[in-house]
Amino acid sequence: MTVAIITGSAGLIGSEAAAHFAGLGMDVVGIDNDMRRVFFGDEASTTWKRQELEMQLGTRYTHVNADIRDANAINRVFATYGGDLALVIHAAAQPSHDWAASDPIMDFTVNANGTLVVLEATRKHSPEVPFIFTSTNKVYGDTPNRLPLIELEKRWEIDPKHTYAGGIREDMSIDNTLHSVFGASKVAADIMVQEYGRYFGMRTAVFRGGCLTGPGHSGTALHGFLAYLMRCTVMGTPYTVFGYGGKQVRDNIHSADLIACFSEFFRAPRSGEVYNMGGGRFSNCSMIEAIEACERIAGRELDHTYSEVNRVGDHIWWISDLARFESHYPGWKLEYSIDGILREIYEHNVERWTSNTKVKV
Repeated sequence: MTVAIITGSAGLIGSEAAAHFAGLGMDVVGIDNDMRRVFFGDEASTTWKRQELEMQLGTRYTHVNADIRDANAINRVFATYGGDLALVIHAAAQPSHDWAASDPIMDFTVNANGTLVVLEATRKHSPEVPFIFTSTNKVYGDTPNRLPLIELEKRWEIDPKHTYAGGIREDMSIDNTLHSVFGASKVAADIMVQEYGRYFGMRTAVFRGGCLTGPGHSGTALHGFLAYLMRCTVMGTPYTVFGYGGKQVRDNIHSADLIACFSEFFRAPRSGEVYNMGGGRFSNCSMIEAIEACERIAGRELDHTYSEVNRVGDHIWWISDLARFESHYPGWKLEYSIDGILREIYEHNVERWTSNTKVKV
Protein backbone atom coordinates (compact mmCIF):
# COMPACT_ATOMS: atom_id res chain seq x y z
CA MET A 1 0.00 0.00 0.00
CA THR A 2 1.27 3.48 -0.96
CA VAL A 3 -0.43 6.36 0.83
CA ALA A 4 -0.84 10.07 0.22
CA ILE A 5 -2.08 12.18 3.13
CA ILE A 6 -3.93 15.27 1.93
CA THR A 7 -5.21 17.97 4.27
CA GLY A 8 -8.15 20.06 3.11
CA SER A 9 -9.10 17.05 0.98
CA ALA A 10 -12.66 18.23 0.27
CA GLY A 11 -11.51 21.66 -0.86
CA LEU A 12 -10.63 22.70 -4.37
CA ILE A 13 -6.95 21.70 -4.40
CA GLY A 14 -7.23 18.83 -1.95
CA SER A 15 -10.02 17.12 -3.86
CA GLU A 16 -8.26 17.51 -7.21
CA ALA A 17 -5.12 16.05 -5.64
CA ALA A 18 -7.06 13.17 -4.10
CA ALA A 19 -8.56 12.19 -7.44
CA HIS A 20 -5.23 12.53 -9.25
CA PHE A 21 -3.09 10.49 -6.89
CA ALA A 22 -5.79 7.84 -6.39
CA GLY A 23 -5.79 7.59 -10.18
CA LEU A 24 -2.09 6.80 -10.00
CA GLY A 25 -2.90 3.81 -7.77
CA MET A 26 -2.23 5.41 -4.39
CA ASP A 27 -4.49 5.18 -1.37
CA VAL A 28 -5.53 8.64 -0.21
CA VAL A 29 -6.15 9.62 3.40
CA GLY A 30 -8.04 12.89 3.40
CA ILE A 31 -8.11 15.15 6.47
CA ASP A 32 -10.93 17.71 6.36
CA ASN A 33 -13.46 18.93 8.95
CA ASP A 34 -15.38 21.34 6.68
CA MET A 35 -14.00 24.48 8.31
CA ARG A 36 -14.92 26.29 5.11
CA ARG A 37 -18.52 26.17 6.33
CA VAL A 38 -17.42 27.75 9.63
CA PHE A 39 -15.58 30.53 7.80
CA PHE A 40 -18.09 31.33 5.06
CA GLY A 41 -21.45 29.73 5.88
CA ASP A 42 -23.47 26.86 4.48
CA GLU A 43 -23.12 27.88 0.83
CA ALA A 44 -19.37 27.30 1.07
CA SER A 45 -19.59 23.88 2.71
CA THR A 46 -17.41 21.21 1.11
CA THR A 47 -19.61 18.30 2.20
CA TRP A 48 -20.83 17.80 -1.38
CA LYS A 49 -17.27 17.41 -2.59
CA ARG A 50 -16.33 14.96 0.16
CA GLN A 51 -19.35 12.82 -0.73
CA GLU A 52 -18.40 12.98 -4.39
CA LEU A 53 -14.86 11.83 -3.57
CA GLU A 54 -16.11 8.93 -1.45
CA MET A 55 -18.42 7.81 -4.24
CA GLN A 56 -15.88 8.18 -7.05
CA LEU A 57 -12.78 6.83 -5.31
CA GLY A 58 -14.38 4.14 -3.15
CA THR A 59 -11.88 2.18 -1.09
CA ARG A 60 -9.02 4.28 -2.47
CA TYR A 61 -10.18 7.14 -0.24
CA THR A 62 -10.33 7.23 3.58
CA HIS A 63 -11.78 10.37 5.16
CA VAL A 64 -10.61 11.66 8.55
CA ASN A 65 -12.72 14.37 10.19
CA ALA A 66 -9.97 16.12 12.14
CA ASP A 67 -8.74 19.66 12.81
CA ILE A 68 -5.18 20.29 11.62
CA ARG A 69 -4.51 22.21 14.85
CA ASP A 70 -5.15 19.06 16.88
CA ALA A 71 -1.65 17.60 17.21
CA ASN A 72 -2.86 14.40 18.86
CA ALA A 73 -5.36 13.66 16.11
CA ILE A 74 -2.90 14.46 13.33
CA ASN A 75 -0.16 12.36 14.89
CA ARG A 76 -2.54 9.41 15.18
CA VAL A 77 -3.16 9.57 11.44
CA PHE A 78 0.55 9.75 10.64
CA ALA A 79 1.37 6.98 13.10
CA THR A 80 -1.22 4.75 11.42
CA TYR A 81 0.01 5.28 7.86
CA GLY A 82 3.60 6.46 8.33
CA GLY A 83 5.20 3.22 7.15
CA ASP A 84 3.32 3.37 3.86
CA LEU A 85 3.38 7.13 3.40
CA ALA A 86 4.76 8.43 0.09
CA LEU A 87 3.45 11.99 -0.10
CA VAL A 88 1.97 14.79 2.03
CA ILE A 89 -0.02 17.63 0.49
CA HIS A 90 -1.01 20.35 2.93
CA ALA A 91 -3.89 22.28 1.36
CA ALA A 92 -6.00 23.02 4.45
CA ALA A 93 -6.20 26.71 5.36
CA GLN A 94 -8.25 29.74 6.26
CA PRO A 95 -8.05 31.20 2.73
CA SER A 96 -9.58 34.69 2.86
CA HIS A 97 -7.68 37.89 3.63
CA ASP A 98 -11.02 39.64 4.23
CA TRP A 99 -12.24 37.04 6.74
CA ALA A 100 -8.90 36.92 8.60
CA ALA A 101 -9.35 40.44 9.97
CA SER A 102 -12.55 39.35 11.74
CA ASP A 103 -10.72 36.71 13.81
CA PRO A 104 -6.91 37.00 13.62
CA ILE A 105 -6.35 34.31 16.27
CA MET A 106 -8.41 31.73 14.39
CA ASP A 107 -6.72 32.68 11.14
CA PHE A 108 -3.20 32.38 12.58
CA THR A 109 -3.77 29.15 14.48
CA VAL A 110 -5.25 27.46 11.40
CA ASN A 111 -2.71 28.74 8.88
CA ALA A 112 0.50 28.93 10.93
CA ASN A 113 0.03 26.56 13.87
CA GLY A 114 -1.86 24.01 11.78
CA THR A 115 0.92 23.94 9.21
CA LEU A 116 3.52 23.41 11.94
CA VAL A 117 1.50 20.50 13.35
CA VAL A 118 1.37 18.77 9.96
CA LEU A 119 5.05 19.48 9.26
CA GLU A 120 6.16 18.08 12.60
CA ALA A 121 3.98 14.98 12.23
CA THR A 122 5.61 14.38 8.84
CA ARG A 123 9.11 14.88 10.28
CA LYS A 124 8.39 12.55 13.18
CA HIS A 125 6.86 9.70 11.21
CA SER A 126 8.02 10.00 7.57
CA PRO A 127 10.72 12.67 7.18
CA GLU A 128 11.84 11.42 3.77
CA VAL A 129 8.52 11.93 1.94
CA PRO A 130 7.81 14.98 -0.27
CA PHE A 131 5.83 17.70 1.53
CA ILE A 132 3.87 20.10 -0.68
CA PHE A 133 2.35 23.29 0.71
CA THR A 134 -0.18 25.60 -0.93
CA SER A 135 0.90 29.11 -0.03
CA THR A 136 -0.29 32.38 -1.61
CA ASN A 137 0.94 35.43 -3.47
CA LYS A 138 -0.37 37.46 -0.50
CA VAL A 139 2.99 36.75 1.17
CA TYR A 140 4.29 39.62 -0.99
CA GLY A 141 1.77 41.99 0.60
CA ASP A 142 0.93 45.07 -1.45
CA THR A 143 4.45 45.42 -2.89
CA PRO A 144 3.12 44.55 -6.39
CA ASN A 145 1.06 47.76 -6.24
CA ARG A 146 4.30 49.77 -6.36
CA LEU A 147 5.13 48.43 -9.80
CA PRO A 148 4.86 50.87 -12.75
CA LEU A 149 1.32 50.10 -13.88
CA ILE A 150 -0.52 51.49 -16.90
CA GLU A 151 -4.31 51.85 -17.07
CA LEU A 152 -5.83 50.43 -20.25
CA GLU A 153 -9.47 50.27 -21.38
CA LYS A 154 -10.35 47.05 -19.52
CA ARG A 155 -7.31 46.25 -17.38
CA TRP A 156 -4.21 47.46 -15.63
CA GLU A 157 -0.93 46.37 -17.17
CA ILE A 158 2.72 46.65 -16.19
CA ASP A 159 5.20 48.79 -18.08
CA PRO A 160 6.42 46.39 -20.81
CA LYS A 161 10.03 47.47 -20.16
CA HIS A 162 9.94 46.36 -16.49
CA THR A 163 11.81 43.24 -15.37
CA TYR A 164 8.49 41.72 -14.22
CA ALA A 165 6.74 42.28 -17.55
CA GLY A 166 6.56 38.53 -18.04
CA GLY A 167 5.28 38.00 -14.51
CA ILE A 168 6.39 38.44 -10.90
CA ARG A 169 9.30 36.27 -9.81
CA GLU A 170 10.14 34.78 -6.43
CA ASP A 171 12.82 37.45 -5.90
CA MET A 172 10.21 40.09 -5.00
CA SER A 173 10.67 41.11 -1.35
CA ILE A 174 8.13 40.04 1.25
CA ASP A 175 9.32 42.71 3.74
CA ASN A 176 8.17 46.27 4.52
CA THR A 177 4.72 45.84 3.04
CA LEU A 178 1.04 45.61 4.04
CA HIS A 179 0.30 41.90 4.01
CA SER A 180 -3.21 41.73 5.51
CA VAL A 181 -3.69 39.49 8.53
CA PHE A 182 -4.15 36.51 6.23
CA GLY A 183 -0.95 37.29 4.36
CA ALA A 184 0.98 37.42 7.64
CA SER A 185 -0.29 34.03 8.82
CA LYS A 186 0.59 32.49 5.45
CA VAL A 187 4.06 34.06 5.56
CA ALA A 188 4.66 32.28 8.88
CA ALA A 189 3.57 28.95 7.41
CA ASP A 190 5.44 29.54 4.15
CA ILE A 191 8.74 30.28 5.92
CA MET A 192 8.36 27.30 8.25
CA VAL A 193 7.84 24.91 5.32
CA GLN A 194 10.99 26.31 3.72
CA GLU A 195 12.87 25.93 7.00
CA TYR A 196 11.90 22.28 7.40
CA GLY A 197 13.44 21.78 3.99
CA ARG A 198 16.61 23.77 4.57
CA TYR A 199 17.22 23.06 8.28
CA PHE A 200 15.94 19.48 8.58
CA GLY A 201 16.66 18.45 5.00
CA MET A 202 13.08 17.48 4.27
CA ARG A 203 11.87 17.55 0.67
CA THR A 204 9.50 20.49 0.86
CA ALA A 205 7.98 22.78 -1.76
CA VAL A 206 6.02 26.01 -1.31
CA PHE A 207 3.65 26.91 -4.13
CA ARG A 208 2.69 30.59 -3.89
CA GLY A 209 -0.59 30.57 -5.75
CA GLY A 210 -2.33 33.40 -7.53
CA CYS A 211 -6.02 32.61 -7.97
CA LEU A 212 -6.52 28.85 -7.72
CA THR A 213 -9.76 27.84 -9.38
CA GLY A 214 -11.77 25.10 -11.03
CA PRO A 215 -15.14 23.30 -11.00
CA GLY A 216 -14.54 21.80 -7.54
CA HIS A 217 -14.43 25.21 -5.87
CA SER A 218 -17.15 26.00 -3.31
CA GLY A 219 -16.97 29.67 -4.20
CA THR A 220 -18.26 32.35 -1.85
CA ALA A 221 -18.15 36.14 -1.60
CA LEU A 222 -14.92 36.19 0.41
CA HIS A 223 -13.04 33.47 -1.47
CA GLY A 224 -13.21 31.79 -4.84
CA PHE A 225 -13.18 34.59 -7.41
CA LEU A 226 -14.13 32.87 -10.69
CA ALA A 227 -16.37 30.17 -9.20
CA TYR A 228 -18.35 32.70 -7.18
CA LEU A 229 -18.55 35.14 -10.08
CA MET A 230 -19.99 32.46 -12.36
CA ARG A 231 -22.41 31.32 -9.68
CA CYS A 232 -23.69 34.88 -9.19
CA THR A 233 -24.11 35.25 -12.95
CA VAL A 234 -26.08 32.01 -13.20
CA MET A 235 -28.19 32.59 -10.09
CA GLY A 236 -28.90 36.30 -10.53
CA THR A 237 -27.14 37.06 -7.25
CA PRO A 238 -25.92 40.67 -6.85
CA TYR A 239 -22.14 41.03 -7.04
CA THR A 240 -19.96 43.94 -5.91
CA VAL A 241 -16.74 44.92 -7.67
CA PHE A 242 -14.33 46.61 -5.23
CA GLY A 243 -12.07 49.38 -6.48
CA TYR A 244 -9.47 49.97 -9.21
CA GLY A 245 -12.18 50.57 -11.81
CA GLY A 246 -12.80 46.83 -12.04
CA LYS A 247 -9.57 46.62 -14.01
CA GLN A 248 -7.53 44.70 -11.42
CA VAL A 249 -5.78 41.71 -13.00
CA ARG A 250 -5.31 38.18 -11.67
CA ASP A 251 -3.74 35.14 -13.19
CA ASN A 252 -5.91 32.08 -12.63
CA ILE A 253 -4.69 28.49 -12.59
CA HIS A 254 -7.02 25.51 -12.92
CA SER A 255 -6.70 23.04 -10.06
CA ALA A 256 -5.76 20.28 -12.52
CA ASP A 257 -2.83 22.34 -13.82
CA LEU A 258 -1.64 22.94 -10.26
CA ILE A 259 -1.92 19.25 -9.35
CA ALA A 260 0.14 18.47 -12.43
CA CYS A 261 2.85 20.65 -10.81
CA PHE A 262 2.51 18.67 -7.59
CA SER A 263 2.85 15.43 -9.52
CA GLU A 264 6.06 16.64 -11.16
CA PHE A 265 7.53 17.57 -7.78
CA PHE A 266 6.43 14.24 -6.29
CA ARG A 267 8.35 12.35 -8.97
CA ALA A 268 11.51 14.45 -8.56
CA PRO A 269 11.39 16.22 -5.17
CA ARG A 270 13.78 18.94 -4.03
CA SER A 271 14.38 20.61 -0.63
CA GLY A 272 13.15 24.01 0.52
CA GLU A 273 11.84 25.13 -2.88
CA VAL A 274 9.58 28.14 -3.51
CA TYR A 275 7.56 28.62 -6.67
CA ASN A 276 5.22 31.40 -7.77
CA MET A 277 2.40 29.51 -9.40
CA GLY A 278 -0.57 30.78 -11.36
CA GLY A 279 -1.91 31.09 -14.87
CA GLY A 280 0.95 33.38 -15.88
CA ARG A 281 0.67 35.18 -19.18
CA PHE A 282 -1.31 32.20 -20.54
CA SER A 283 -4.35 32.47 -18.24
CA ASN A 284 -5.19 35.83 -16.68
CA CYS A 285 -7.99 38.40 -16.73
CA SER A 286 -9.23 41.62 -15.22
CA MET A 287 -12.47 41.79 -13.28
CA ILE A 288 -14.18 43.46 -16.25
CA GLU A 289 -12.90 40.75 -18.59
CA ALA A 290 -14.02 37.98 -16.22
CA ILE A 291 -17.54 39.44 -15.97
CA GLU A 292 -17.81 39.64 -19.75
CA ALA A 293 -16.67 36.02 -20.09
CA CYS A 294 -19.15 34.78 -17.46
CA GLU A 295 -22.00 36.62 -19.15
CA ARG A 296 -21.06 35.18 -22.53
CA ILE A 297 -20.85 31.60 -21.25
CA ALA A 298 -23.96 31.73 -19.03
CA GLY A 299 -25.99 33.64 -21.58
CA ARG A 300 -27.19 36.24 -19.10
CA GLU A 301 -26.01 39.47 -17.52
CA LEU A 302 -24.46 39.71 -14.07
CA ASP A 303 -26.27 41.96 -11.60
CA HIS A 304 -23.26 43.89 -10.35
CA THR A 305 -22.45 47.20 -8.71
CA TYR A 306 -19.18 49.04 -8.20
CA SER A 307 -17.61 50.31 -4.97
CA GLU A 308 -14.77 52.82 -5.10
CA VAL A 309 -13.29 51.29 -1.91
CA ASN A 310 -10.80 48.54 -2.71
CA ARG A 311 -10.11 45.70 -0.30
CA VAL A 312 -7.21 46.33 2.07
CA GLY A 313 -3.93 45.01 0.66
CA ASP A 314 -5.59 43.92 -2.59
CA HIS A 315 -3.36 43.62 -5.63
CA ILE A 316 -3.98 45.86 -8.63
CA TRP A 317 -2.04 43.55 -10.95
CA TRP A 318 -0.72 40.07 -10.37
CA ILE A 319 0.67 37.73 -12.97
CA SER A 320 3.08 34.98 -11.90
CA ASP A 321 6.39 34.30 -13.59
CA LEU A 322 6.48 30.50 -13.93
CA ALA A 323 10.04 30.27 -15.24
CA ARG A 324 11.60 28.87 -12.06
CA PHE A 325 9.24 25.89 -11.89
CA GLU A 326 9.45 25.35 -15.64
CA SER A 327 13.25 25.28 -15.46
CA HIS A 328 13.11 22.57 -12.79
CA TYR A 329 10.31 20.60 -14.46
CA PRO A 330 10.38 21.27 -18.22
CA GLY A 331 7.80 18.58 -18.94
CA TRP A 332 5.00 20.62 -17.33
CA LYS A 333 2.82 23.15 -19.13
CA LEU A 334 -0.48 24.94 -18.55
CA GLU A 335 -3.53 23.45 -20.23
CA TYR A 336 -6.46 25.67 -19.15
CA SER A 337 -7.16 29.21 -20.36
CA ILE A 338 -9.61 31.60 -18.65
CA ASP A 339 -12.42 30.64 -21.04
CA GLY A 340 -11.70 26.96 -20.57
CA ILE A 341 -11.76 27.32 -16.79
CA LEU A 342 -15.03 29.28 -16.77
CA ARG A 343 -16.77 26.92 -19.18
CA GLU A 344 -15.86 23.94 -17.02
CA ILE A 345 -17.02 25.69 -13.85
CA TYR A 346 -20.34 26.46 -15.55
CA GLU A 347 -20.92 23.02 -17.04
CA HIS A 348 -19.94 21.14 -13.89
CA ASN A 349 -22.04 23.21 -11.47
CA VAL A 350 -25.03 24.78 -13.23
CA GLU A 351 -27.36 21.86 -12.53
CA ARG A 352 -26.34 21.65 -8.87
CA TRP A 353 -26.70 25.41 -8.40
CA THR A 354 -30.15 25.62 -9.96
CA SER A 355 -31.74 22.25 -9.06
CA ASN A 356 -33.26 23.33 -5.75
CA THR A 357 -33.21 27.09 -6.12
CA LYS A 358 -35.38 29.47 -8.07
CA VAL A 359 -33.05 31.47 -10.28
CA LYS A 360 -33.65 35.22 -10.36
CA VAL A 361 -34.51 36.58 -13.79
